[in-house]
Amino acid sequence: MSADYHVQDGVAVITLNNPPVNGLGLATRTAAVDGLRRAAADPAVRAIVVTGAGKAFSGGADIREFNSPKALTEPTLHTLIRTVEDSPKPVVAAIHTVCMGGGLELALGAHYRVALPGAQVALPEVKLGLLPGAGGTQRLPRVLGLEKALDMIVSGTPAKSESLAGTLLFDALLPAGSELVAGAVDFANEIAERRPLPKVRDLAVEHADAHAFLAAARAKVKAAAGPFPAPPACVEAVAAAVDKPFEEGLLFERDLFLQLTTTTESKALRHAFFAERAASKVADVPADTPVRPVARAAVVGAGTMGSGIAMNFANAGIPVTILETSQDALDKGLGAIRRNYEATVKKGKLAPEQLEGRLAFVQGTLDIADIAQADIVVEAVFEDLAVKEDVFRRLDAAMKPGAILASNTSTLDLDRIAGFTARPQDVIGLHFFSPANVMKLLEIVRGAATGKDVLATALALAKTLRKTGVVSGVCDGFIGNRMIEQYLRQAGFLLDEGALPAQVDRAMERFGFAMGPFRMADLAGNDIGWAIRKRKRAQDPGLQYSQTADLLCERGRFGQKTGAGWYDYAAGDRAPHPSVAVEEMIVRHSADLGIARRAIDDAEIVERLVYALVNEGAKILEDGIAQRASDIDMVYLAGYGFPLFRGGPMFYADTVGLPAVLAAIERFAGGYRGDAWVPAPLLVRLAGEGRGFGG
Repeated sequence: MSADYHVQDGVAVITLNNPPVNGLGLATRTAAVDGLRRAAADPAVRAIVVTGAGKAFSGGADIREFNSPKALTEPTLHTLIRTVEDSPKPVVAAIHTVCMGGGLELALGAHYRVALPGAQVALPEVKLGLLPGAGGTQRLPRVLGLEKALDMIVSGTPAKSESLAGTLLFDALLPAGSELVAGAVDFANEIAERRPLPKVRDLAVEHADAHAFLAAARAKVKAAAGPFPAPPACVEAVAAAVDKPFEEGLLFERDLFLQLTTTTESKALRHAFFAERAASKVADVPADTPVRPVARAAVVGAGTMGSGIAMNFANAGIPVTILETSQDALDKGLGAIRRNYEATVKKGKLAPEQLEGRLAFVQGTLDIADIAQADIVVEAVFEDLAVKEDVFRRLDAAMKPGAILASNTSTLDLDRIAGFTARPQDVIGLHFFSPANVMKLLEIVRGAATGKDVLATALALAKTLRKTGVVSGVCDGFIGNRMIEQYLRQAGFLLDEGALPAQVDRAMERFGFAMGPFRMADLAGNDIGWAIRKRKRAQDPGLQYSQTADLLCERGRFGQKTGAGWYDYAAGDRAPHPSVAVEEMIVRHSADLGIARRAIDDAEIVERLVYALVNEGAKILEDGIAQRASDIDMVYLAGYGFPLFRGGPMFYADTVGLPAVLAAIERFAGGYRGDAWVPAPLLVRLAGEGRGFGG
């Protein structure tokens, strides 16, 4: 059973009980329908209350049944809602904490609704590339009015129950601290004999000029939706609530819902939804693995990364101390943190009174003894192994037993870093992405000796810091930077052959990337890539790159921070302006190589760069560096600006078809710098089997 049933003061109380959010899966729907029918047949029952156990009324459809036959097995969600609506005895939905998606649609089918303050109410289906498919677009406008309902449906943004008080959505908002079921039972007894039973479907959608409003909404939503088809479809479904009889509107909504389920965009969003949840699960680390407390944190280094990392802890309410070697560097870092918070206040994203509160969580020191009692310390110093060695030897000597020693390294060997300590089990990689206080990705690098409890703690900490934590094994560059190296290599080779930076960036941004490779390099700093290439060439002298990036750095064009990189930048302006000098340098370099430059179309640019990611991603999977293909997708969606509507590089490859991807790679292997293209054995095998990375 996934719903409990008992009778209280002549009222049948049906409690959805499907942890963690009472998803409306088949077992829950069946038990709820059985309870409704049982109550209807019991002469001692005057009314019915439907509520949810634990910390939710209902979060909606059971995500474990997505894309499975169970979602369409009777009783469906439509059947459950119709059973509620057609009940001969009044049904009261008792709402608390979370009432979203199908849970809200179920509540809208009830005759009455009571709620506690603070309940999160939403129809968030649009965030999965869908629209509410069980009457939400038809019923919500009837209780909230056209404008408020459309805004909630198109945005998917939750509203607090108290902000909806006074609307037809709620018949009563109980006082804070009330016992919900007792209050709902009292309400049910008050209205038990009222007839006829009110139904939301019988209400009209109120608006002074609905058609003018909808016309404006269509234009606005279409412009904002970009490549996503769901938001405009939401507008059309809500318009049907205005123009069509209820049953026709319900059918129209259902048709649109089914159409959206087949779109690549919706599949990509649903893939990302499941991928984010899967990333926190590690096969050999049970969910009940004990975690270490993280009540105090420390960061070594007050530079751009260190100060950003410290802000993450402060934002989560965890006191953090920044260790630096000079007062000047420390003051600069603390000043940068204050300026960042002040900018956040100016943008209206932080209340002015919260500014000093956040800053109070951040302290600075020049004495390592002041961080010795921290539960976790994150090293964020220069990306050089000798520098890391010095830091970790000092941390090993100073930090209390059981403290987690984390490195923010983006490429270096974490096992060697752990070897600089006498406690390798306490060492882990926490690779934050710049700007660290903004970017959602946290690449969690598991060393050979990293303790399972340390890994579990890092995954829990990622959630506390509101990051998407993805676990990587140890290799040069881990998941993200190991792949991006091949992407950037191809971008450089394209310059040798005939492309220019602006064309490459434009092609990738039209594909959907937040930023093309050369704009990204200018933002990150071209000197960082230069240092990595020098290190890699020292390890493998035969490794080939285009020399254009080195020529750029030899001219001191490190990017935005120097006002010149692949592009020119005006003082105080981050807008990239194509550089005549850089373009002349690229053309001259092609001539020096003896290459006749050719016209390269955008399709080739996109294929070469994206398939370089895919091919390296396949090698990473085969090497066991990533647990699953969807983890790679999460790294690129959360950390590298890969277009969300395409689902990540591995998902995108599956939508193209791996045989087509492999054929393109084999074609590139016959062209310029074909030695950079060695098809991953896993890609070859899956393509031959007609399978994808997703199974």
